[in-house]
Amino acid sequence: MNRIEKSFKMLKDHDRKAFIPYIMGGDGGLNNLTERLLTLEKFGATLIEVGVPFSDPVADGPTIQQAGIRALQNGTTLRGIIAEITKAREVVSIPIVLMTYLNPVYSYGISTFAQDIAKAGVDGCIIPDLPMEEEDLLAAELEDVGIELIRLVTLTSPKERIKEISNRGKGFLYTVTVKGITGTRNEFDQEVVEFLKKVKEISPIPVVAGFGISNEKQINELSPHCDGIIVGSKIVDLFNKNDLTGLESFMSVLKPEKNII
Repeated sequence: MNRIEKSFKMLKDHDRKAFIPYIMGGDGGLNNLTERLLTLEKFGATLIEVGVPFSDPVADGPTIQQAGIRALQNGTTLRGIIAEITKAREVVSIPIVLMTYLNPVYSYGISTFAQDIAKAGVDGCIIPDLPMEEEDLLAAELEDVGIELIRLVTLTSPKERIKEISNRGKGFLYTVTVKGITGTRNEFDQEVVEFLKKVKEISPIPVVAGFGISNEKQINELSPHCDGIIVGSKIVDLFNKNDLTGLESFMSVLKPEKNII
């Protein structure tokens, strides 16, 4: 049982929901990454998703795209992010999940990537442009070093596909709540709630909702039907504005309790 599984077990035992913030590695400078991870841990994050900037981010909305551009302009690389996470692991105890596209991993070298992120203390990896049918490219490499491949399902995923995908993982199932890219949304319709209910019935692992979630109303609407919430654009925007008071207030919506993790 790795850190991700342990965290969700503790949450379940205390009848709590996961709050998973996303940040872009290198946005604001790589030297700020450890500080931001510590801040999110202090404010009660269950685990943290760290994005790797990429020049063709097909799943990212405007806010995260701009964060990626800022990070790339700062000279951020995948290798640099891994090095900073290695340093951060000396003081950050909660799980860290790396979100990247396949091309940077392929360029880095799949076997070397798996070994290096494991040594750095990464617990999981999300690769949104890696379909289930192509997982053989790296799933075994990650599993061999104890890295959980976090898989995604979408509103258009058939029931049988959801079942097959969720049966492959041990960490959590990333359940995409919009038909499109990341970014804030004004509201979600009933289709999303029904979708989360369906996925919860199917999945043997925790179901976490992400994409488009940016306010308290949405969190309160969706969280009863899943095991946790991922928030990206809102967190990225608050860090970019250096609004730590707003960040702490926003993260208190699910009333996370750092002392149970």
